[in-house]
Amino acid sequence: MDTTADAPGAPRTQDRPRRPRSIRAHDAVLTATSALMREVGTAGVTIDRIAGRSGVSTATIYKHWPCKAAIMAEAFGRDAAEAVVVPDTGRPVEDLVTFATDLLTYYTSPEGGVFGQLLAACATEPQAAPYFHEFFLAPRRAALEPYWARAAEAGLTRRGVDAATATDVLLGAPAFRLMAGHESLAPEEVRKLVEYALHGLLVPAADAPETP
Repeated sequence: MDTTADAPGAPRTQDRPRRPRSIRAHDAVLTATSALMREVGTAGVTIDRIAGRSGVSTATIYKHWPCKAAIMAEAFGRDAAEAVVVPDTGRPVEDLVTFATDLLTYYTSPEGGVFGQLLAACATEPQAAPYFHEFFLAPRRAALEPYWARAAEAGLTRRGVDAATATDVLLGAPAFRLMAGHESLAPEEVRKLVEYALHGLLVPAADAPETP
């Protein structure tokens, strides 16, 4: 992550070699940030607290991240990747529903409950947005793409619907419910929303009643 050529506010280039000490410091910062988010929420996290918990100086932290929301986005992305197992049963549609359900259910857990707070923090600190996209959003979307591709290869998907569109539809309704807090997000409710998004809300045309 040591680079001076990257654009301000953008995630540091990942393909440059880092020294072992730099890697240890990087991991220490992310681990400390994850712990602080669970303990005090995103609002309670500060660069000074991260430095104190991780043992990494604030100067070093600011060399690699432009603001605390950027660190939180990367830390939360790593946590989500470790917490949500990618299923592979050979049944692409079932795997798609299971993964989407498990991911969204994770957001309501004590460990994943900072998701909504993190979204708000990224909105108030625009420099964090590239980190949110690279370390959290993009990997989650990429994880869903193989399921959709396998379902398409099996002839199970509507022609012309790509993985990006499918991901937005599958995750959109539960994410809205999470942010609005107006209905239950119990695992069975999340799964129902995902399945409705996947299979549709309307009866097949052949079964629809005739319009008078």
